Amino acid sequence: MAGQFLQSDIDGLGRLAVLVDEFNRKPQAKLLAEIRLQESRFGLSPLDRSRLQWEIARAEETKPKTPARRPRADAVDPRAALTLVAGGSPHRS
Repeated sequence: MAGQFLQSDIDGLGRLAVLVDEFNRKPQAKLLAEIRLQESRFGLSPLDRSRLQWEIARAEETKPKTPARRPRADAVDPRAALTLVAGGSPHRS
């Protein structure tokens, strides 16, 4: 959602943060009503995002930002250097 906000939204989001902080310190119905109003303005619930026609990509549709690392063909497995110490057990009890 951050990508949808404009520079002009920053001030309103800051005021919303102050309201939420104040509500957490001293809950009041009047504050909660204002918080709900401001949250809907900024699309902070699924219904509000739908109203604003914002879509969030589903996990299957998103592409990884960086490609998965694949070991080089000539890479040595570091686990190959491990050995069992005399008297040791490969399994913990």
